[in-house]
Amino acid sequence: MGDIINAVILGIVEGLTEFLPVSSSGHMILTNKLLGYASDNQMIVTFEIVIQLAAILAIALIYRKRIANLFGLSRQTESLGRISAYPRARRKLNLIHIALGIVPAMLSAFFLRDVIKGEGFNQTPVLYALVVGGVYMIIAEWLSSTRRIRVVSETIDDISYKQAFMIGILQCLSLWPGYSRSGSTIAGGMLVGTSYKAAADFSFLMAIPIMAVATGYELLDNYKFIEGDNLPFFITGFIVSFVVAWLVIVLFLKHIQKVKLTHFAIYRFILAALFWFFIMR
Repeated sequence: MGDIINAVILGIVEGLTEFLPVSSSGHMILTNKLLGYASDNQMIVTFEIVIQLAAILAIALIYRKRIANLFGLSRQTESLGRISAYPRARRKLNLIHIALGIVPAMLSAFFLRDVIKGEGFNQTPVLYALVVGGVYMIIAEWLSSTRRIRVVSETIDDISYKQAFMIGILQCLSLWPGYSRSGSTIAGGMLVGTSYKAAADFSFLMAIPIMAVATGYELLDNYKFIEGDNLPFFITGFIVSFVVAWLVIVLFLKHIQKVKLTHFAIYRFILAALFWFFIMR
């Protein structure tokens, strides 16, 4: 029963934090520490991969019509779970935008994988990333809200190839564990002239191929832990992570204008303080 409760807790944490700009890795490190799991526990490493896959599935289903449009499989306008709609005449996002957005980070991750896994998840780099990433988000929002950077792309379909590529470059910041992939891309979008909503939509769409490849690759080395007595633990975490991630994404997109990046940045500073107190002391 204790393991099932822990699976529920970890699934909730993953679902809540994976797509918000608050650093899921920082949360998982802190939560594992509080639950008594060692950082090198391979079963827990595998479990985290599985619940990330659940979060990916949730976001893929929410954006299923937009994904179908990208592959020319649907002529209907994307509704994002009936949260918003895109006029058909303006629908121009395509696979080139996605490729430009994901290739820089994927190539960087491939060549830096050993460095990231060896040093990046140490406590001090994660703590610094939480703080630096929060400052980065505050600066991006301030520059956008004060019109020092002019918004030229109101919707995801207004994003240019150049903007997609620049967001992809800035996404490389998320290779620093604790920085947050969504934080780097949403703030990055605002820095290159997209609206908050457009940046969030593009960030979430890019997350699907990036996370699918990354988690799939890691799962090839760890799948053997998903068997026998461990199955209820993995199944519970998967279901909980999927449901929570779905709810979080839908609510975030619905209330995006009310929850600013600065709010998330302040939360990150609080998390950094907790991280220092419970992990590093």
